[in-house]
Amino acid sequence: MRREVIVGANLSLGYQTGKSRKEVLQGINFKLFSGQLTCLLGPNGVGKSTLIKAIMGRLPVWEGSLTVQGKSINHFTQKELAKNLAVVLTEPFIPGNMTVTQLVSLGRTPYLKWSGYLSDLDKKAVYKAIEDTKIAYIQHERLSDLSDGQRQKAFIARALAQDAPIMVLDEPTAHLDLVNRYEIMQLLREISLQKGKSVLVITHDLDIALESSDQIWLMNCGEDLVKGLPEDLVISGKINQLFPQEKFEFNTQRGRVEIKSQPATFNVEGSQELIFWLQKALKKAGIYELDGQVRVQNNPFSIFFMEKEFDSLESFIDSLRVGIK
Repeated sequence: MRREVIVGANLSLGYQTGKSRKEVLQGINFKLFSGQLTCLLGPNGVGKSTLIKAIMGRLPVWEGSLTVQGKSINHFTQKELAKNLAVVLTEPFIPGNMTVTQLVSLGRTPYLKWSGYLSDLDKKAVYKAIEDTKIAYIQHERLSDLSDGQRQKAFIARALAQDAPIMVLDEPTAHLDLVNRYEIMQLLREISLQKGKSVLVITHDLDIALESSDQIWLMNCGEDLVKGLPEDLVISGKINQLFPQEKFEFNTQRGRVEIKSQPATFNVEGSQELIFWLQKALKKAGIYELDGQVRVQNNPFSIFFMEKEFDSLESFIDSLRVGIK
């Protein structure tokens, strides 16, 4: 059964410098549940980092309440909070000469006694985290010698070794290539499902969030969080709150954001998949009308138009630009 692990109620947050006070978030409400991967999305400057700082206990709550495991965030010591909450930041400090195992071992810091030595239990937790993140093959490598994707997995392993029921990650897929982005998010999904952890990911990557998350939170300036199952947000149209609707639209059939363009008139015969990519290429080229029927086929790919045959979209569009002779 799902448990509420972090709850924000009528939460207001901001910053104060001397007598100057700037409110960033007002009246925010949310519930983070165990065993779920939740993605928080919103434009830059909307307050995502502010919310995370409050959850980390680094920013005081101005109004409302913020509880972790049923206890007010104000009543945690840093050591107690570290046993409940593991954090992976966007730009963590990277000690280049440190090995992967040494980094992951830092996750055990909240449990160490005054001597600072790892117990057998600590060592077991470290090696289990390395195993679970599938980075045993680089455990003795120095962080400076790793790729961005490998390094990010090492930081996730450190958070796992911390053995906290909640994990918060601030843009863990930033600076990663497409394959690594999907691998990282799939790893976090496995952690939430198999270990029952509550995983909160702050991200700008809508495509991957839709693919991997159990819940999505949408944050907009001056408004409460929009929350729900990703598919519900798509069907209801609420997902469109993420971007300027005069310029972009969410294609519910394709599950992706697309640039709005003027209506086009094409008479095309062929499979729906080929028609989609043909029309997309034409619109990007600024072509919105064709005088005549187009037929597209696969195996091999061919385009037939005005008694001419083309073996690629590029050659077809080039011919339209110069005029078919």
